[in-house]
Parts: sequence; C-alpha cells; structure tokens
Amino acid sequence: MDLKQRLELAQMIVTSASGVVMSHFRKPIDVMTKPDESPVTIADQATERAIRLALEKHHPGEAICGEEFGQTGDARDMWIVDPIDGTRSFLTGLPLFGMLLGYVRDGAAQLGVINMPALQERYAGGHGLGATLNGTPIATSGCARLADARLFINEGDKLAAQEPEVFSRLIVAGSLRRLSADCYPHALVASGHADAVVDFDLQPYDYLPVSAVVEAAGGRMTDWQGKLLTINSGGRTLTAATPELLAELVALVN
Repeated sequence: MDLKQRLELAQMIVTSASGVVMSHFRKPIDVMTKPDESPVTIADQATERAIRLALEKHHPGEAICGEEFGQTGDARDMWIVDPIDGTRSFLTGLPLFGMLLGYVRDGAAQLGVINMPALQERYAGGHGLGATLNGTPIATSGCARLADARLFINEGDKLAAQEPEVFSRLIVAGSLRRLSADCYPHALVASGHADAVVDFDLQPYDYLPVSAVVEAAGGRMTDWQGKLLTINSGGRTLTAATPELLAELVALVN
C-alpha cells in the first residue's frame, strides 16, 4: 500500500472511530488518573481499541504505538495513535479535543490525520501529498514576520511555571495571542487561520501526526532548536506558517 492509500485508510479509520468518542461526549463518565497525573476515561481506551483493531485488520503485523496501550510490534514502519488529544477538553464539554493518527517511518512522520469529531472537521496530510480539510486542499497563511503573526501559546500554565522568562516574552509577541492547548491550534495553522503555535510538554503521539499535516500544508513544525521532529524529539515544539516565521520563534524561545 502506497502512502496515498495509507492516508485514505487513516482518514477512514478515524472517521469510523469518531462514533466511539462521541457516544461518550457530554455524558457522565468515570475518570481515572494515570501515573503522570493526566486524566483517562473509558472513551480514550475504547477509541484506541477501535483504531487498533482497524489497523490490525488492514495492516496485520505492523507496529502500533498508542497513548493508552503503549507499543506493540517492533518495526521500521509504525502507526502512532492518540485517541483523544485533549481529554480535559472532552471532560469539560469543550468540543476542541481531537483524534490523532499518524504513520512513522524510521522515526519520522510520513502522514497524519487530525480529526475533530465534535466539530466534524478532518485535517489530513502526507509527505508529497499536500493537506486537506474534509477533502478540500488547505495551506498555511504565508505569514513571515512574528510581529504580524496570530500566535497560539499552548500549555501556558506549565510554561509560566517552568519557563517564566520564555512565557513573559511570548505573552507580548505577535499581533494577536491566544492561550490554548492540544492539537486544534496546529490545525488552524495548517488551514491558514492562525500563523504560529508554541507548545510544551508533548509526547510523540501528540506531535508526530500533527507535524505531518502542518508540513504537508506548507508550514514548519520543529523542536525549540528548529530541528525536525522525530519520535525521539523532546516535548517542546514550534509550529509556523513559514520558515522565516519559524526562525523568529526559535530566536524568541531561546
């Protein structure tokens, strides 16, 4: 199966699994706490199971790495899954949680899907394939100057506590700023509505599927040093509409 076929399959799988997520949304649900103190629900687990079953059906034997059930298999090619990116949003009835599915080769993302089931928006992209929103091509804004940028600051509470000097610079940067979290701000950069995202404390299943969509839309997504993201990158990321804007972000956070 070539990359285009894999991307089509990935979109089909997350669209089908949307029903699992939405069957629990805005309904009473038990919450458990993981060792890192992040919340997890039956919706997270059931959604990842549904995605894994579909992947195993269509790609038997290929490795899968998911947030809830870890890695199965050991291969050059691997699917990476975040069943609910934004469990806190999900728990509070906020419709800005997403479902992330990516395909990784030699540690680098080849394709990704950002599915926003409550918004009925599906962003998808892959290396050499371009990016789409519900099948319609999308592209980044082309913003090249931080002074003009519409900037999202993700995980602002953590940034303020752990990197106060960086946070103090970010909170006055750009032409417009929003505090946010999770995958949706990155999707907004890919579709040209926002220009940049500074993110913090992520895992590979958080950033690899997203990076594939952003890059396919013509943007850049790197670590804070401007290096391309791999499965071994740290959890600090920058997303920008253009290389010029990325360079300014790298200078700002460092």
